Amino acid sequence: MSGMAADVWIAANDGRDLVRADAIVLFRFDDTGRLTAQLRDEARVTVTLLEGAASGRPPGDFHRQLIRTISELAASSGAHLVYAHKDDRGWHWVSETL
Repeated sequence: MSGMAADVWIAANDGRDLVRADAIVLFRFDDTGRLTAQLRDEARVTVTLLEGAASGRPPGDFHRQLIRTISELAASSGAHLVYAHKDDRGWHWVSETL
């Protein structure tokens, strides 16, 4: 994810933590729907972005949808926050301007 605009942030841990998108080097999406991000640092810190099993499993390409959303927002101006949301249509990424 290196090279992304520093103005795109991802809400993690139900919005209690915010991760800057350009700090992420790896997404890991497991069979339970848990989505984690490994940060670009010496300690190889991993942050849980979504605990999917508790709220139902997101679609299999949910991590790819996040990458697409970040890329689109990085090309725009201003700061943005991205977070996972589940409603009657299922899981999707929502963005808002900060």
